[in-house]
Amino acid sequence: MRRGLSYDERVEFLAGDVVVRPVRPRDLDALIDLIADHAAFERSEVDRNHLRGALPQNIFGEVPRAVILVADLDHDIVGYLAASIEFSTWQAAEYLHMDCLYLTPECRGQGAGRMLMDAAVLYADERGLGWMEWQTPDWNAYAIGFYERLGAVAKSKVRFSLAVEGTSGAVPEPACGDAGV
Repeated sequence: MRRGLSYDERVEFLAGDVVVRPVRPRDLDALIDLIADHAAFERSEVDRNHLRGALPQNIFGEVPRAVILVADLDHDIVGYLAASIEFSTWQAAEYLHMDCLYLTPECRGQGAGRMLMDAAVLYADERGLGWMEWQTPDWNAYAIGFYERLGAVAKSKVRFSLAVEGTSGAVPEPACGDAGV
């Protein structure tokens, strides 16, 4: 990782023809397509219209809730990483929670995933966040191998979601393979 520059100056760097950079408003349609592809890969689905209406305020608004980095190959968005700052009561400290990391199948294994992860680590480091956490489906051996090669350590947990009636139009994300059940 390059040192001596700020996150914004360092996050845009190259591996071959791929540039990793923060998402821009003009990327929204391509990002939504990738999010939908990612959901399908994980045997789920998303509401594209809901995303088109809700994502902008959460990533480009006055107080963005999430950071999204994209892998750009010749002005074509071929991957993304979405993360947000969360709080650990056990550590009494903030950390970076990676919600999604997804690359198009043809771009996997080419270095873009590592570039996205390096940019997220840089983002966390510059904000004084001591670690990152994320989850991946237990059947995704390719992703598990990738994360282990990065030096990440798996934690044994079961992920739950619970709908909270009347608070928003959003519904909890179904477990992998549970869409439509």
